[in-house]
Amino acid sequence: MNQVSTVGLDLAKSIFQLHGADSTGAVVFRKKLRRAQVLSFLATLPPCTVALEACGSAHDWGREIAKLGHMVKLIAPAYVKPFVKRHKQLPRPLRSVIFVDSKVAWVVASVSV
Repeated sequence: MNQVSTVGLDLAKSIFQLHGADSTGAVVFRKKLRRAQVLSFLATLPPCTVALEACGSAHDWGREIAKLGHMVKLIAPAYVKPFVKRHKQLPRPLRSVIFVDSKVAWVVASVSV
C-alpha cells in the first residue's frame, strides 16, 4: 500500500466519503464511513493533508482532524465546482477536492487548532 499524502473528505449528514491519494495522485483508498468512524479512521493514517470543501461544519471537523496531526485545508466551493463533472452524490467531487488542493494552493485556508 502506498503512503497516503492527501485525503479528500466529503462531509455529509451521516455517511462521509474519503478518497486517499499518494504524492503522484494515484488512488490509495476510497471509503464510505459513518460520522462516528471518521476520526478513528483518520487517527490510523500517518500525518497527511486533509482537504475539505468549506461548508457549515467544515471548520469544526477541521479542528478535530488537525488535533490528530493532519494538515487541514478548506477549499471554497466556488473553486471545487468547476472540477466536478457529475452529481454531488458520486465520489467524483472528492478527486476534485484533491486536484484543486494540489493545483491551486493559494485558494485554500488552513484551519488552526
